[in-house]
Amino acid sequence: MSTTPDLSHAIWHKSSYSGNGGATCVEWAPAFAPSGSVPVRDSKNPGGPTLIVSTAAWSGLVALARGADL
Repeated sequence: MSTTPDLSHAIWHKSSYSGNGGATCVEWAPAFAPSGSVPVRDSKNPGGPTLIVSTAAWSGLVALARGADL
């Protein structure tokens, strides 16, 4: 049994904290958060690798981005 979520129908959202006019965007698939994991990818390479992080790790990353001077 695989623990990797099926991302074939994931709906991706670009981070509002991505800079450079969208050229350096991070995307995430929020529908997976209730399962305890958050898929994250580079919007410039949507067919590339996806990082799966825990919801706690994602919350920490978002908090860090909010505190950063972007």
